Parts: sequence; C-alpha cells; structure tokens
Amino acid sequence: MEKLIHKERKLSFFEKYLTFWVIACIGLGILLGKLFPQVAFSLDKISIYQVSIPIAVCLFFMMYPIMVKIDFAEVIKAGKTPKPVILTLFVNWCIKPFTMLAIASLFLGVLFKGLLPGVEIVKGGAEVELYRSYISGCILLGIAPCTAMVLVWGHLSKGNDGHTLVMVAINSLTMLFLYAPLGGWLLGVNRMPIPWQTIVLSVVIYVGLPLFLGYYSRKIIIAKKGLKWFEQRFLRYLTPISMGALLITLILLFSFRGELIIKQPQVIFLIAIPLFIQTCLIFVLSYALAKWLKLPYKDAAPSALIGASNHFEVAIATSAMLFGLASGASLATVVGVLIEVPVMLMLVRVCLKTKHLFHDSL
Repeated sequence: MEKLIHKERKLSFFEKYLTFWVIACIGLGILLGKLFPQVAFSLDKISIYQVSIPIAVCLFFMMYPIMVKIDFAEVIKAGKTPKPVILTLFVNWCIKPFTMLAIASLFLGVLFKGLLPGVEIVKGGAEVELYRSYISGCILLGIAPCTAMVLVWGHLSKGNDGHTLVMVAINSLTMLFLYAPLGGWLLGVNRMPIPWQTIVLSVVIYVGLPLFLGYYSRKIIIAKKGLKWFEQRFLRYLTPISMGALLITLILLFSFRGELIIKQPQVIFLIAIPLFIQTCLIFVLSYALAKWLKLPYKDAAPSALIGASNHFEVAIATSAMLFGLASGASLATVVGVLIEVPVMLMLVRVCLKTKHLFHDSL
C-alpha cells in the first residue's frame, strides 16, 4: 500500500513552483534584514553553541513530517544494502573536499583573483589576502556533508527515505571523526578547532529529535487509528507544514545575513560561481557512479543529492570560530546557503526527469 502511494505521488502545485517560493523568501529575508537589522540580530543571538534556536524550531517542523512518513522496515532493509552507503562515503570524503579545493582555488585564486583585492585581519592577528579567506570558506563547505536538508531533497525526488536516513546517520558519525583532521589539512593550519557541540547539537535537533518523535507518533497513531487514516488524513496535512517551515527557515536565515549580502553583491556572485560548479559536478559524478554500480533510482537519487549538498550550519559555525563572523571565509559559507536551496531544487528536478534511466523506474 505504502509503495503504491509512494509511486503515484506527484508534486503538488505548491511543490511544483517551490523554486519560485524559495527565491521570493530569500528576497523577503534579505529585505527584512536590511529594514529591521536589530530584530534579525536579536533573533540570531538566541542560540546554544552557535545553533540558532529559531532556525532549529523551523527545521524540526520541516523534518518531522518527513520522519513520520518513513516505514522503518525500509530503514532496516536499507542497512543491508551497502553499495549506496559506500558510494556516499567515497564521494563525500575522498572526492568532494579535493574538487572543492581545486575549483575554488582555480576560480577565486586565479581567474577572479584580480577582482577580489584586499586583505583582512583574522583571529590571532594574522593578515590574509581576501581571496584566500574566501577559498577557506569554500573548503569548510566542501568538508561538511549535508545531514538534515537532504532528507527534504531525497523525499522530493521520490527516493528511498529509509536509505536517505541511513546515509544521514552514517554521515553524521563520520563528520565527527573526519571533519577536523581533513579540514585542518586542507586549510593548512596545525590545529583546527572543531565545533563538537555545534555538530552534536545540530544532529540531535535536526535529525535525532524529529526521528524519535516521528517513529513513536507513527507507531501510536497507526495502532489507534489504523494505516488508512494515518495515510489519508494525518499525512495529508503534514506536507504543507514541512514546506512552510522550509520557507520560514529561509526568511530567517537571510534576514540574519541580509546586510552582509547587500553590501557585497559582486563578491557574492563571484563566490557563487565555483560553488555552483562544484555542486553540479559532484551531483553528476555521484549520479553516474550510481548508474555504473546499477543502483535502483530510489537509492541513486538520494546518494547523488547527499553528495551535492552541504551542512552549511556547521560550516558557518566553524568559520566564525576560526576566522570571525565578519571574515571572508564566513561570507563564503553564507553564499553556500544562498545557492544551496535553489540549486538543490534544480537537481531534484533533474532526478525526476531522468529516473527512467534506471531499471527500477521502467
């Protein structure tokens, strides 16, 4: 029954034009940040270990509707199929950080170097050329695989939600062990402080809590009301909540950074180019490898999307700790947020348009 409903599910009017709503909310957020900077600043200050509480609340309501839809029998099945997990780990940790370094260095350190003049004083009093600072921010994005938003992308692409969840869990664990040493090596610093509390707390709030409540509320509702009522009545009202929370999250995020974005539009455009190329390259590479490995579409789509997306909350927190909030590195991580949602929505559409290339979709 669940599989049949999943196959027949089509994008609603709201989801179909989600890119438009996303761009509108980004613009509204920037405008609010410009008109009411003190309100945005005050909201941004409500945080624990640099995890924004307002953002956390919105992300919870974005994640819970997805978690409650997951049939955990599918999660168990997904755990017994190692190929997509191995592919995701290989792309995220053996390819993605190095392609990000190469692409950012080529564009920001060579092609656009003359358009990014100036120096800045970072924490510790060191003087750094701005283009190097921007590259550092790109690196921090490249080594932070997505662990929350990818559940939305995987769901919209009609992928296997259970498998996406398994990959998110494994990515969260590997990030705890690999983020600091890999980042320290690529940034060329001896000791890179890692925001352990930020990573752990964000994983708990964005993934753990909605997963726990989703699992138990699903179990209780089906036991009391039955599967039919759960699917036809309860789930019907959750999708608008999830999408609404996504849009409110964007308004908040960009109201926090609105002033920064307005002040440096040309720099933002230049930084966005290598980030866009990197995202598309990793997606195409992961998708092609999934096809080569003969993965079914429902596993190939989330594998490619999780490789392409970034955990921008951790990247922003780390850049703030290392270089300061006003640094070029922090600006680059904010640009990562700016392009993430529109680009990922574009890639979701690519997945949906090409699903016929995989044998399980014929």
